[in-house]
Amino acid sequence: MIPAFSLSRLPRILFGPGTRAKLPELIQGYGRRALLVTGARSFQNSPHWRDLQAALEAAAVEWTLVNVTGEPSPQFVDAVVARERGRPWSVVVGIGGGSALDAAKAIAGLLIPGNSVMDHLEGVGPELPYRGPATPFIAVPTTAGTGSEATKNAVLSVQGPQGFKKSFRDDQLVAQYAVVDPDLLASCPRPVLAANGMDAFTQLLESYVSSRANPLTDALAVSGLEAARDGLLPWYEGTADAAECRARMAYAALVSGITLAQVGLGSVHGLASPLGAFFPIPHGVVCGTLVAAATRVNIAALRARSPGAAALRKYAEAGRLLTRRDLDDDAAIDALLATLEDWTRRLDLPRLSAFGVRSEDIPRVVANSRGSSMKTNPIVLTDAEIAEVVAARL
Repeated sequence: MIPAFSLSRLPRILFGPGTRAKLPELIQGYGRRALLVTGARSFQNSPHWRDLQAALEAAAVEWTLVNVTGEPSPQFVDAVVARERGRPWSVVVGIGGGSALDAAKAIAGLLIPGNSVMDHLEGVGPELPYRGPATPFIAVPTTAGTGSEATKNAVLSVQGPQGFKKSFRDDQLVAQYAVVDPDLLASCPRPVLAANGMDAFTQLLESYVSSRANPLTDALAVSGLEAARDGLLPWYEGTADAAECRARMAYAALVSGITLAQVGLGSVHGLASPLGAFFPIPHGVVCGTLVAAATRVNIAALRARSPGAAALRKYAEAGRLLTRRDLDDDAAIDALLATLEDWTRRLDLPRLSAFGVRSEDIPRVVANSRGSSMKTNPIVLTDAEIAEVVAARL
């Protein structure tokens, strides 16, 4: 029997090298005034920015640029909305990594209503229902990581001792178009490539073993895991054709966004929320440095308390997939764990202590880890087990 499942809204997806050239035409479909939201430097320092400027001018598109420095905060989104909402924007275009796309998504959602994003953030404030309408939004990722181009949530952060990392989430925030051009990944620095690639990989693995997984998301997750297997390390280490690796990782990231949007994530992303809020740790680094330890703890808990769980069989399938070896389930799970440890070393992912996390911080991190991502972990972890994950990467 195929279990009942639902599929939430997705953008129209344009995937492939050169698809960025279609952006002016897509913008014209909504009008001729575009609010462009991008990161601090990377895209503007690339030749793609000059090409886009020329194409927008040729298409008679008027535009204003908004730069996002670091992970976006509610205050940043509110300030942009307050400044820009009186102007007749036809479309918001996010071009960049997950931070730029999340900021653009939130801004597009609030340009017309004009209220504070704090009204809608999960777990903080009044959590008022979002009524919309949203300004049309086009997502153009330039990194292979969060998959934000395919999701309905904009993740916003306030860093510090009282910080938080929460989502503004609604189906109306989904991009009308996701333009996924692997060529835009060419200038991605190696540390960003490693961290973002492991974020995408973690999203694929966590959604594959999610308590809400279904046959459709499983098929997508497996195809994404295969792409990450064949793309991430060869791209990082320069052992294969870079263009092919970029395409594989752009696909892996896109699929990871689709699967997480449908079935949720797990303990790594549950911990990424407080760690990213309390400490200056990039999201991809948190995911990449924790995935091996979190997978080991999940498997031990499943073996102890739910030995017949489907997730154990899926972990074994992932081990066979990553190693290309025909192993029995126990050997395949051991191979999965060994592979994740090996990737963590080869990608030079830093430990949490490099960002100031200490053993005395663990209880506070654990206490704030049980958000929406933890709810779809394949088994409910105890506080001690969650603490074990963090301690393993100090």
